[in-house]
Amino acid sequence: MFTAAKDAISSQAARSYVNGLIKRYGEVQELKIDSKAKTVHVLCSLIGEREPVTVRVDNYRVVNEGGKSYVEVKACSCSRPWIQNLIEDHGCGRRVEIPGWAASAL
Repeated sequence: MFTAAKDAISSQAARSYVNGLIKRYGEVQELKIDSKAKTVHVLCSLIGEREPVTVRVDNYRVVNEGGKSYVEVKACSCSRPWIQNLIEDHGCGRRVEIPGWAASAL
């Protein structure tokens, strides 16, 4: 039960944080973290897309190295094939630095 509450709070914080990162491209409408299953579900409205886009991170890991925290997406899926290809080419398997609070949340 504690994990579900932590995930709900973390999801809201992550949504706000990601919206700041992608504001030029659109807006995250919904973001749900399941830290136990290591999954993230994101629903967003992207500029130029008529329907909301769904991105699902099916497996991730958090790495702490040199005093910094990183998230590495291991597997993901997307409702738009072109975004799926973009994520596979430039996102999966790469580390992205994240704030310390986000590492604790994941």
